[in-house]
Amino acid sequence: MYKSIIILAFISLLLGCNENKNMNPFLEEYSTPYKIPPFQDIKLEHYMPAFQEGMKEHLIEINQIVKNPEDPTFENTIVELERTGKTLDKVSSVFFNLLSSNTNEEMDKIAQEISPMLSAHRDKISLNIDLFNKIQNIYLKKNSLNLTTEQLRLIDETYKGFIRSGVQLSPDSMNKLTKINKQLSSLSLKFDQNLLKETNEGYSLIIEDENMLEGLPKDVIKQAKELAEANGNKGKWVFKPTRVSMYPFLTYSTKRELREKLYNSYIKRGDNNNEKDNKNLAIQMVDLRTQKANLLGYKTHADFVLENTMAQNTGRVKKLLDQVWKPGLERAKKESQEMQDLIQEEGGNFKLAAWDWWHYSEKIRQLKYDFSEEEIKPYFSETKVLQGAFDVATKLFDITFTERFDLPKYRENIRTFEVKDLSGEVIGIFYTDYTVRSNKGGGAWMNSFRSQSKFDGKQIPVVMNTCNFPPPNEDGISLLSFEQVTTLFHEFGHALHGLLSDATYPSLSGTRVTRDYVEFPSQMMENWAGEPEVIASFATHYQTNEPIPKELLKKITNASKFNQGFATTEYVAAAYLDMAWHTQDQKIEDANIFESTTLNEIGLMPEINSRYRSTYFAHIFAGGYSMGYYSYLWTEVLEADAFQPFREKGIFDKETADKLKKYVYSAGNTDDLMTQYKRYRGSEPKIEPLLKKRGLDEF
Repeated sequence: MYKSIIILAFISLLLGCNENKNMNPFLEEYSTPYKIPPFQDIKLEHYMPAFQEGMKEHLIEINQIVKNPEDPTFENTIVELERTGKTLDKVSSVFFNLLSSNTNEEMDKIAQEISPMLSAHRDKISLNIDLFNKIQNIYLKKNSLNLTTEQLRLIDETYKGFIRSGVQLSPDSMNKLTKINKQLSSLSLKFDQNLLKETNEGYSLIIEDENMLEGLPKDVIKQAKELAEANGNKGKWVFKPTRVSMYPFLTYSTKRELREKLYNSYIKRGDNNNEKDNKNLAIQMVDLRTQKANLLGYKTHADFVLENTMAQNTGRVKKLLDQVWKPGLERAKKESQEMQDLIQEEGGNFKLAAWDWWHYSEKIRQLKYDFSEEEIKPYFSETKVLQGAFDVATKLFDITFTERFDLPKYRENIRTFEVKDLSGEVIGIFYTDYTVRSNKGGGAWMNSFRSQSKFDGKQIPVVMNTCNFPPPNEDGISLLSFEQVTTLFHEFGHALHGLLSDATYPSLSGTRVTRDYVEFPSQMMENWAGEPEVIASFATHYQTNEPIPKELLKKITNASKFNQGFATTEYVAAAYLDMAWHTQDQKIEDANIFESTTLNEIGLMPEINSRYRSTYFAHIFAGGYSMGYYSYLWTEVLEADAFQPFREKGIFDKETADKLKKYVYSAGNTDDLMTQYKRYRGSEPKIEPLLKKRGLDEF
C-alpha cells in the first residue's frame, strides 16, 4: 500500500512537471517581484498562443461593454475600456520590445504572421460602431458629468481616437481601410527587417593589412578584431555600416578610399536592388498612407497626422524648419570651407566629400579646442555616466536608484534598478540594455514593459532604455564618446517620463503624448549632460580614478557649439524629406529621383547627406514617426526655452525642478500639452534660446 502511494505520488509529480512545462507565462499571473515578465520562462512557442488568446479575450471584454443594457456612463464604458486587453498588452509589450532589442529569425517570422492579425484586431475594436455610439453618447454630455480634468481628457482622447480610426466611414470604406492598415503593418515590418539584415548581413569592410589601420585608436582596432573573429574572419579587422563601428573609422582613419567605401555602404542600405531593397516599400507605404488619409477626409497623410499634434499643420512645421535651415546651412558652409582650407594646407588635392566630414571636423576640433574624442573617452565610462544621470535625477526629483541582481532579465549583461521616492517606496523598475550586438536594432530608444496607472490599484511602470554603445575594452569597461554620453542622458529623460508618471489611466500615462511633445522630456535631460558641474561629478579616469582636468572640461564646454552647422543641416534635411514624402497627393514613381529632387530644392550642399536617406529612414517607415521627424526640432524649441529658468536660478533650483516634475515629467497626457507647458514656464516657448544654444543666432 505504501509503495503504491509513492508510485502514484511520483506519477502525479511527473504530470505536474509536464503541466508546468506546458504552461504559458503570459496566460498566468506573474509571480515575479513587481510582476515583471518572467523572461527566463518565456519561450518562442508561447507568443502565438498568447497573442491569439489575448485577442480573443479582448474581443469578449469589448462585447461585454457593448452588450451592457445600462445607459453608457464614464465608469461602465470609458473606464471599462481602459481595463480591457490586459493579456494582449502583456504579450505585446514583451514580444515587440524584444523584437527590437533581442531578435532572431524565429521572432521575425512570428512578427510577420502576427502583425497583420493585430492590425485587423485593432480595427475590429476601433471600427465597432456600437461601441463608438456609447462613447459618443458620453462625449456629447461630458460637461454635465462633474468629471476631473483628467477624466475629461480621457473622454476626448478616446473619442478622437475612434474618429481618426475611421469609425464613421461607410462599410465599404471601412473594408478598404482595414485592408490598407493590414498592408501598412506588414510593409512597415518588412522595411525594418530588411534594414536590420542589410546592416548586419550586407557589406563589411574587411581589412587584412595592418598598415591599413593607420590612425585608428587601439580600442577601435580591438573592437574591429573582435567583430572579425565573431564573423569568421580571424586575423583580420571588420568594420560594418553601423554608427558604433563606422563613425570611429570615418573620424580617425587616414585611408580616404576606405572611408569612402564604408560610408557609401552605409548610405546605400536598402538601395542595392536586392531582396532587401526598401525603395518600392517606401513608395507603397506612402501611397497607402495617402489613400488612408483620403478615405478619412484628408488631402495628404501630413494633414491627417498633424491634426493630432502641437504643430497642427504643415505651415507651422515648415516655418520652424525654415527658421533653422538658413542659419544652419550658412554655418555648415563656413565649416566646410574651414575643412577645405585644411585639406589644401596639408597638400590634399581633392574636394571635401561627405565621407571626409568626420575626419576633418575632428582635426579642426583638435586645432580649435586642443582636444580629441580619444582624449576624453577614458573619463566617460558607461557605469559612471549612468550614475551621473541617476545623481541628476536624485537632485532634481528626489528619487533614488538601487541596483537589483535578482530580477528577471532577458540577457545577462542587462542591469536592473529599483526606483524609489524619498519615503523609500518603489515607484518603478528601470532596465538598461546598452551594448551593441547584431540582433539589436540600430540607434537608441525607450520602451515600457508596463505603463504606470492607479485607477485599479497602483501599477508601477517597468521601463527599459536600449542603446548601441561600444562593448567593454580589455579592462572590461565600456567607454563613451561625448555624443554617446548625451544619448544616455536623452534616453534616460524618456525613462524618467515613464517612471515619474502620475496619471490615473494607462492610456494617458508617461510617454503617451503627441510625437512633437514626447521628445521634450528626453531632450530636456540633455541639458544637464552638457553642464560642467554635472560632467565633473562623474567624469573620472577609468584606470586612475583621477577627475577630469579642469582645462579639458573647459575645452569640452567651449566646443559645445562646434560642428552645429553640420548637425543642424543633416537633421533638418531629413525633416524636410519626411515632409516631402507625406505631403504628396500623387503616387511617387522613383524613390531616388524623388529624394534627390527634394534635397536639391532645399539647397542641401553635396558635402552633407540627409541624416537618413529614404531607404533606411526607419523613423518614418518603421518607427511611427511618419510626418513626425520634425518633432525633435519642435521639442528642442521647448527644452531650450524650458531650461532658461535653471540657467537663471541654478541648474538644480528646487522650485523650478518641482514645477518641471509636476507639469512635465509626471503629467503625461492628462491635460492639454501646451497648457501644461505654460503652467511650468508661464508662457509659450520662444525660438531664440534654441538658436543661441546651437550657435545660429549670429547668422
